[in-house]
Amino acid sequence: MTTPTTQVVRPAGAGHETLYVLLLCLLILAVAGSVVAWRGVSHEPEPVSSHQLDARRDLGASEQGIYADLRVTLDEIRLLREEQQAVPTPNALADEGFAPFAQDASSVSRGAHAWQLLADSAYFGHSQAPKVAGSFLMRLSADAKAAPDIWLNRSTDLQTPPNLSDAALSAAGWKQIVAQFDAGVTREHRH
Repeated sequence: MTTPTTQVVRPAGAGHETLYVLLLCLLILAVAGSVVAWRGVSHEPEPVSSHQLDARRDLGASEQGIYADLRVTLDEIRLLREEQQAVPTPNALADEGFAPFAQDASSVSRGAHAWQLLADSAYFGHSQAPKVAGSFLMRLSADAKAAPDIWLNRSTDLQTPPNLSDAALSAAGWKQIVAQFDAGVTREHRH
């Protein structure tokens, strides 16, 4: 009988292959990091004027909700004004269920605003709870494509504004709400 022979087979250098894969990964990460650092753009918010508030940064949650509702309802108001040849009253808008004019649980939790139409050119929403949300004023424009013109006042002893000009509103403590849509909001870069 012959003696059994034992043959030892060594690995084919897996340690070297692992090292090469790790070096390739590090190279890819370094190149990607340098591209991000080189192409990165700072998105500092543009400052607003002293008589303005930024809709994203300067409003509370309830105020943002009312502001968004007013922007959406403005399109309906414009359509109704065209259709009826008159500006719809806050009661008519509430009957149709348009927020924030409708008196529902949402409107009560957002400050229970009492809405009125001023000289067929503006809607004034007097807040019953100024600590939750301030009072709103939405001026209407004859231009159907004009941006919404919405103002906010957080005063507790607020009266109906007699003059609706920019200067008079600013002097009375009203702040115009502006919405800035920049790359910081959309995360979209246009180069």
